Amino acid sequence: MTKGRLEAFSDGVLAIIITIMVLELKVPGGHEWSDVTRLWPKLLAYVLSFVYVGIYWNNHHHLMHTVQRVTGGVLWANLHLLFWLSLFPFASGWAGESHFAPQAMTLSGAVALMAALAYTVLVRTIIRVGEVNHLLADAIGSDLKGNVSLVAYVMAILAPLAGSVGVWLSGAALIGVALMWLVPDRRIERVLQGGGGHGA
Repeated sequence: MTKGRLEAFSDGVLAIIITIMVLELKVPGGHEWSDVTRLWPKLLAYVLSFVYVGIYWNNHHHLMHTVQRVTGGVLWANLHLLFWLSLFPFASGWAGESHFAPQAMTLSGAVALMAALAYTVLVRTIIRVGEVNHLLADAIGSDLKGNVSLVAYVMAILAPLAGSVGVWLSGAALIGVALMWLVPDRRIERVLQGGGGHGA
């Protein structure tokens, strides 16, 4: 099975997710700048979610460059990832609407964690296909950034339980992970360029 259909479907789903997020932004009722600034929680939640979906799209694109063979298991693992990414509009919408209430931030952290775990499952499933997908296996290395991200997501889930300070810590953790992944996975780039894939 070729990967072209998987890539096309994934790109379409991610485009729809971003479209849903932007449609959640309602035009201010008034015509003053103050009417716009009152929407800052929704705008901030939208920007962060847009960045997250963009990061996944970018890394998914790089990931697919290493894939030579796709199996049914890879298709299901990819659908599993898309499922969790499709919940970003709901989680970010609630976070913005509630002005980052603790429960909404916990949900945002949980969705981010599950998406990260789903991406890990997809990577491992691709590697298990066999030697034909060896480039990805060569690139993975110790996956330090991935492990740090998972710890940060757990903190983003638990921190809001501590109250308002925890809510800000949760947001900082989510923003920190996003900043860490803004540059596409260099391990994969190095392997694709023939430079080896060891390390994080």
